[in-house]
Amino acid sequence: MTIKRVALVGGTHGNELTGIHLLQHWQANPQEIARPSLEPELLFANPQANRAMKRYLDQDLNRQFALKDLQDPQLSQYEQSRAKVINQLLGPKEQPRVDFVIDLHTTTANMGLTLVLGCDSPLVIGMAFYIKQQMPEAVLFYEPKERLEDNFLTSMGRENGLLIEVGPCPQGLLRADIYQLTRQACLHALDYLELYNQGQLPELPDEMPAFEYLDCLKLPQDANGQRLGMVHPQAQDRDFQPIRDGDPLFMTFDGQSIAYQGPERYLAFVNEAAYYDRNIGVSLMQAIRLKRPS
Repeated sequence: MTIKRVALVGGTHGNELTGIHLLQHWQANPQEIARPSLEPELLFANPQANRAMKRYLDQDLNRQFALKDLQDPQLSQYEQSRAKVINQLLGPKEQPRVDFVIDLHTTTANMGLTLVLGCDSPLVIGMAFYIKQQMPEAVLFYEPKERLEDNFLTSMGRENGLLIEVGPCPQGLLRADIYQLTRQACLHALDYLELYNQGQLPELPDEMPAFEYLDCLKLPQDANGQRLGMVHPQAQDRDFQPIRDGDPLFMTFDGQSIAYQGPERYLAFVNEAAYYDRNIGVSLMQAIRLKRPS
């Protein structure tokens, strides 16, 4: 199996500017992403949302790529229709034209360089291990799904893909450090694919530390859905740090603490601005040793 066509995607969310500007940079400087065995393609995923400087117009585009949704003509709002166009460009999902997808995102949460692995593919896990070898600060975020059921854009690749998420970065803003981290991680990903095609992969560890997604917790609200509080200061910015039973997690607007109840977990996407539309305050993770499939 050789990887040939690689889609580099930016602007899946219209107010995340790093990926968009990297695409523009690579359009003007294609030699930076050129590799002898690869055919990189640049995809500006959600231009209308970018023009409106919004994450999305009707629906989150990065939740529209499950096969059943792509095949449902009743789903016809803008991002649902845009996903069907992208399916024609990269797919069809059942037999994709593109071999691999690298989707570039930013987060308002204090997550640093995070590599989101949406599958158990040896190629994807090996790529994440390779990037972490080159960039030890990278965090592996593991949330495996079956490719045809996966609703993320990365699942449009024949061999799946990698989502690179870097923060903290406010929506609608460029930060040079976030831009450079994203750029460097993406170039390492392309290097890995080239080494893979040439049969020259370096030695990689059999396992690495990672965090597996378990659940998300909503901000406090009343029976009518009215928000009653926010993330507690002692939890704020503590992405990939442990939270234990009884630790402060949320705080009501009058200053009362609401404690976390449950087994020890790790936090992620803490107070992510993009998740306020679903009233989500934090994601809960468990620490694992992720094994590299042979």
